[in-house]
Amino acid sequence: MPIKRYNPTSAGRRISSVDARIDVTTETPHKRLVVARKKHAGRSNGKISVRHRGGGSRQFVRLVDWKQEKFGVPATVKTIEYDPIRGARIALISYKDGEKRYMLVPAGVSVGDTVMSANVKDGAEVKVGNRLRLEFMPVGAQICNVELDPGKGGQMARGAGATATLVSIEGNFATVKLPSGEVRKVRKECMATIGQVSNPDWRLVRWGKAGRSRNRGIRPTVRGKVMNPVDHPHGGGEGRNPIGMPYPKTPTGRHALGVLTRKKKASDALILERRKRRNG
Repeated sequence: MPIKRYNPTSAGRRISSVDARIDVTTETPHKRLVVARKKHAGRSNGKISVRHRGGGSRQFVRLVDWKQEKFGVPATVKTIEYDPIRGARIALISYKDGEKRYMLVPAGVSVGDTVMSANVKDGAEVKVGNRLRLEFMPVGAQICNVELDPGKGGQMARGAGATATLVSIEGNFATVKLPSGEVRKVRKECMATIGQVSNPDWRLVRWGKAGRSRNRGIRPTVRGKVMNPVDHPHGGGEGRNPIGMPYPKTPTGRHALGVLTRKKKASDALILERRKRRNG
């Protein structure tokens, strides 16, 4: 959706922008599908596992249905809503039997549209918003919210504006190209939603000032070379000194920048092409 900018009434306002939310139809979520989000401040068992996390505004999690396993039952889109913990929009859908659930909404789906999930051939029309097995989709289709294991629920291509491509179907596997550039095989029985995840302009939002990041639960990040040696391997020295080592390190002393972090897994054999490496 469009990005909105304000008049530069302050230094932070000058370079910041916000999501216009013109596609959002209601500000009030469905109470039965909302729970308070518990904050952990980046800690696991009391120890910091993810740095620079903590604080932030109180948030309420919308219980999104990642499986959408009510096969063959049509559902009508009632509202398009904002979700505070993701950039993409979610939709409140009402099934024919009266049950209501949240779904990750693809771009192009609007209030009043009918969506459906199907696990059999010709069980649902191949159109944006419908959820089908990969084996029943045409090659070259743009998909999102893709399952990694059959019946587990969507795990891949869920970010705002993300889309994957169904490359081919051979034997028991379908080849999918993910937004990261990785090409991998998944079981053809896995489900996926046709279309691109909504709100692709989310990546264009400029936060503008530190306060907006603090509201999101992101604490200040400081360079390692300006720390003391006790706090970071890059710390110490006088003036604007270099890090003093042939390669950069993490705070715990491991290699940083360009190092593969994925551990060896049985599913490595299903990866045909690794994702593109990004430096910085």
